[in-house]
Amino acid sequence: MPTVKQSPKGYLWSSYDSEADVLYVNFKKPSHATDSELTDDDIIVRYRGESIVQKFTN
Repeated sequence: MPTVKQSPKGYLWSSYDSEADVLYVNFKKPSHATDSELTDDDIIVRYRGESIVQKFTN
């Protein structure tokens, strides 16, 4: 998955919501996004600023 290869290096935090069947992966705490996009793989990628990937939601 190309989006994961572009993600920041370092620690990450994850949580799973079984009711919604959603996996959240955070690269920063706290997670505050300024923009987001939906990929062709139905993954929401949230950004802070122009280039920092903040969170994936699948």
